[in-house]
Amino acid sequence: MAGVVVVGAGQAAASLVARLRSKGYEGSVTVIGEEPAPPYQRPPLSKAYLLGDMELARLYLRPESYYSDQNITLRTGLRVDSIDRGTNTVTAGAEQIAYDDLVFCTGSVPRRLPAAIGGALDGVCEVRTLADVDSMAPRFREGAKVLIVGGGYIGLEAAAGACKLGLHVTLVEAADRILQRVASPETSAYFRNLHKSHGVDLREGVGLSRILGEDKVTGAELADGTTLDVDFVIVGVGILPASDLAEAAGVEIDNGIKVDAQGRTSDPHIWAAGDCASYPANGVQARLESVGNAIDMGELVADNIMGAGRDYEAKPWFWSDQYDVKLQIAGLSTGYDRIIVREGDNGAVSHWYYAGDTLIALDAMNDSRAYMVGKRLIEAGKSPSPEAIADPDTNLKVLLKA
Repeated sequence: MAGVVVVGAGQAAASLVARLRSKGYEGSVTVIGEEPAPPYQRPPLSKAYLLGDMELARLYLRPESYYSDQNITLRTGLRVDSIDRGTNTVTAGAEQIAYDDLVFCTGSVPRRLPAAIGGALDGVCEVRTLADVDSMAPRFREGAKVLIVGGGYIGLEAAAGACKLGLHVTLVEAADRILQRVASPETSAYFRNLHKSHGVDLREGVGLSRILGEDKVTGAELADGTTLDVDFVIVGVGILPASDLAEAAGVEIDNGIKVDAQGRTSDPHIWAAGDCASYPANGVQARLESVGNAIDMGELVADNIMGAGRDYEAKPWFWSDQYDVKLQIAGLSTGYDRIIVREGDNGAVSHWYYAGDTLIALDAMNDSRAYMVGKRLIEAGKSPSPEAIADPDTNLKVLLKA
């Protein structure tokens, strides 16, 4: 019995192999990851870890000893070169590893700036891996000038961290507003005001023309003709599913590695979970880039490898920490046509997304009570009246019983 081979060693992989063992899977389990570290948390990289508030060992999802204790072979620092579906083998360097079931947990890769506009210069940084943050950390010295390209959550979190460490921060977003792809104008306005109040030079509707410098970054020219003096650049312009290896193996691709409702690809012996995988939802192949999705899909695939026959029911949730604000998100806001703003205590606020009369998503800023109630309502398919949500006298917990 060749067992299960997992390609990729992130959150989805860690959740999958832990689930296999907890459910009594007795076959061989091998995890192969390109990075030298064992599976670790990514969200703290641009926050607590970068700020020096979290030690390396606390990043690890499990102690290193866990894998040997559970008879899981963890191969780090090893790149998978190819998959042979005819012989059910993985080639990694000079090794060939057989599998009964193969799972892609390859995650995602950051979009990079073209070399033609300076994207390959020394000082152009990304925030995706432990190595990225370790190499970038020495640049975070008080008084340094950093340009952040992209006003999504990664860019905004990097801006908050840089401000806390005393850097001069300029953030540019080519779209009309920050968070335009993922949040309402009300949520964008909240975070715009938050960052400006901390001294970020935030410029919306302004793209990057090119990064200046011979071998290393010395400045940047923006699309409006403005030139900036810059010591380094952080690029946060989105991510792409890491599906090249699966595509080369002939596995069907559609917005990432295409899987059915149970996490199985077009090859019955190959599965996928996490950022790299797209699953069927409302007639399209949807993909979620979140810790919650990685955990849930990893556990789903583990269950189905063992014969559960369980379909995936996505329960989207996300979070972001910026300065002293914790943003918690439940649901997906796509298709909303109305926002209800609910004021909470001590500056807390929540934005409730409705499509017609249906509650579909929630953004809660420093309002964990609203988040927990809203998340439960969305998952239960319950939609309180917008008037009830807007009324500050409404006891949110009562809405769960309606």
